[in-house]
Amino acid sequence: MNRTGLLICLAIAAAVGIVFALYPELDVTLSSYFYAGGHRWHVLDWPSGIVREAVSWIVTLVAAPAFIALAVKWVLPRRPLLMPGRAIVLMISTLALGPGLMVNIILKDNWGRPRPQFLTEFGGPAPLLPWWDPRGKCDKNCSFVAGEPSGAFWTMAGAAVAPPHWRAAAYGAAIVFGSAVGVLRMSAGGHFFTDVVFSGVVVFLVIWLVHGLLYRWRATRLTDADIERALERLAMPGYDALIRPSYDAVVRIAQRLRGTAPRG
Repeated sequence: MNRTGLLICLAIAAAVGIVFALYPELDVTLSSYFYAGGHRWHVLDWPSGIVREAVSWIVTLVAAPAFIALAVKWVLPRRPLLMPGRAIVLMISTLALGPGLMVNIILKDNWGRPRPQFLTEFGGPAPLLPWWDPRGKCDKNCSFVAGEPSGAFWTMAGAAVAPPHWRAAAYGAAIVFGSAVGVLRMSAGGHFFTDVVFSGVVVFLVIWLVHGLLYRWRATRLTDADIERALERLAMPGYDALIRPSYDAVVRIAQRLRGTAPRG
């Protein structure tokens, strides 16, 4: 998550954005390769429902360590975190802000671009709108930007906190994963090429900004120890009120069952 990555991302966004703004019919041309006629689409040669379910599981598995580490710290505040504190904050916050807030709430529900399957070119009622035009008649869960590919591209957050010697390969795998999910959605008439590209751009920018706040920029940079202490302070009141009394009660019951309870 350095300046070079940001420049590459912005260059891709600018190139794709300008070309497809000038020639929006290119989106239709690319989608047409997946159109079978008669409202049918050439979903690629696998059971698409199973693949989409697998995609959700992969994203969940990438996110799971951060949520598990946070949950364990919440229940056992004095236990050291199972993974670095900044990695936990980066992964959870970018998942919420990127695919969650920016993509599925702000853009998809307010950018009225119709999906390819609803275009007049493919037998539907809606005219083509270029990627930059939000004035379509779609009210909710619209085409721009692509939701499932954004979740797949989010796995770049896991790559950002991977060990340095694995980082380049992890970034490559995340980009390939997101692109493959994007092709799957295009093949079903669910999204345009630009929807997929800008889903990756949006998610990358969110990760880049949060990574900078946590790791790179001196004014806001935190340490893993800072986050661990903050989590411990937040969790201790709940632990003292709920967890510790429950634990003590279980210990007393176990002692009685073993006949070793202290006499009053």
